[in-house]
Amino acid sequence: MSTNRAPLGTVLVADDNQSARDVLEMMLRTHGYRVLAVSDGPQALAALQQEAIDLALIDVVMPGESGFAVCRAAKDRPETRLTPIVLITGLGRVEDRILGIEAGADDFLNKPVRKEELLARVKSLVRIKRFTDELESAETVVFTLAASIEAKDPYTEGHCDRLSRYSVALAERLGLSEEDRVALRRGGVVHDIGKVAVPERVLLKPGPLDSHEREVMEAHPEIGERICAPLKSFRQVLPIIRWHHERQDGSGYPDRLKRDEIPVVARVLQTVDIYDALTTDRPYRKALSSERAFAILRDEVRRGWWDGALVDEFEKLLKESPGTWSGQPAVPVLGLPNGSPRGRRDRVGRSKESKEELITN
Repeated sequence: MSTNRAPLGTVLVADDNQSARDVLEMMLRTHGYRVLAVSDGPQALAALQQEAIDLALIDVVMPGESGFAVCRAAKDRPETRLTPIVLITGLGRVEDRILGIEAGADDFLNKPVRKEELLARVKSLVRIKRFTDELESAETVVFTLAASIEAKDPYTEGHCDRLSRYSVALAERLGLSEEDRVALRRGGVVHDIGKVAVPERVLLKPGPLDSHEREVMEAHPEIGERICAPLKSFRQVLPIIRWHHERQDGSGYPDRLKRDEIPVVARVLQTVDIYDALTTDRPYRKALSSERAFAILRDEVRRGWWDGALVDEFEKLLKESPGTWSGQPAVPVLGLPNGSPRGRRDRVGRSKESKEELITN
């Protein structure tokens, strides 16, 4: 391989047999791959953690930790879960293949490894890993765009991260699926991304919106859905983005859904979203106490706006686990330091009768 040419990918080879490692390393290096070679399971896991690996070739039978154990541990870690792993085995039993599949292996190679088969498998799986990396980059850009919208308003801080953490905690309490929890973690950040199309004079207007401004503001859930729709991994997030401003009595927007027509993930996020809006400072009032915020939420439940069961469960959650919402950002965000301002204006109108009431309109 020419030293001036970028490697086709980085491949980890883990095998306790020195001659087997040397053969695999030679074949891969000759065809343009960067190779890291290790002799046991712990070294393989360390390399997966510390290096940007595109593909791991792991021998099944190794001292200490087997290839099955290495594969299982790598697939259990979020940071290495999407790295393709090929198990190399001389074991021919169906049971061994099943063990590998259950451990999360992406493919298998039988000993003795044939050069043509090895190179074809490596080329295919490295290409898939690159596609995965591009998807993750696209998601990060979307998260960063959402955070930049929040950063326009200096009156709130950490709103996106709080919504992600609150929503996931409430989802866990309700026994929602892992898929729903991941959607809420992401949805907490991107639910208002459609506000990129809302002019700042409307987004940051301190007074009530007129009818035209209200129309512009109420378009943001549909715009946000269109922005995120191309990301297949956001399929479960789209209902949160589109329907987090719906109300139980059908008076919300954009689709006037009622009660169970509103997906539970959207209802979870809107419950947390309203609470956070009430308990943070705004230009027109100071943050309300948690007790006062829940009193307002319960009043609006009686009006038919919100899911009362979720409001009750969220209140119990905060009472049982106070002060547990700090930590690192819930999702990756480019170019914005931890704790940077994330502003918002969620409410499209304001009531002159009650400055507390207007927050959740």
